Amino acid sequence: MSPLSPADLPFSPAADRNKDPILAVLRQVIPAQAQVLEIASGTGQHAAHFAGECPGWTWQPTDAQAEALPAIAARCSPWPRVLAPVLLDVMGPSWPLPEDAYDAIYCANLLHISPWPTCAALMQGAARHLVAGGALVLYGPYRVDGEPLAPGNLAFDADLRSRDARWGLRSLAAVVEAASDAGLGFEQRIAMPANNLVLVFRRDASAPR
Repeated sequence: MSPLSPADLPFSPAADRNKDPILAVLRQVIPAQAQVLEIASGTGQHAAHFAGECPGWTWQPTDAQAEALPAIAARCSPWPRVLAPVLLDVMGPSWPLPEDAYDAIYCANLLHISPWPTCAALMQGAARHLVAGGALVLYGPYRVDGEPLAPGNLAFDADLRSRDARWGLRSLAAVVEAASDAGLGFEQRIAMPANNLVLVFRRDASAPR
């Protein structure tokens, strides 16, 4: 099979729009020299952009879809500190990656297009694979108790649930609880464009594993 050309690569307009606002947050949360694991890398646009802007980060992309890996590899090929993408099912009993190894784990737009048990699996996996004090950074839309959903998010939630009854915007409180159960402390939420949030959690070194 011939290598994928730039014109052949999948492209997400949303990933292109949000890459710089997300990067600005990541730079506040992740050390300048860091090992970073990305869950659900999709098109690889974020991996390529972040690695290009932050050469001190060694970036490990992953995806649950085997067919996504060649495009991720092709898009990220100019940056040697982006490692070969790995096939990763978050729901698997173990992840094919080293434990206690990552300064940060980054995941965008996964929880609302997955069954709810994915959240607990993601939190438990993050707790295994982060170093003590390492950050889990999630990006996407969430429901927040006491705050009305923006009309766009309300319509998006309804569309997701019509496509798959197991999908939908997740409650921030429920996500925080799942993280706490796994030994990850909730550090902060950051408002982002288009009614999205970044959620930052930290692995508690004293929590049972």
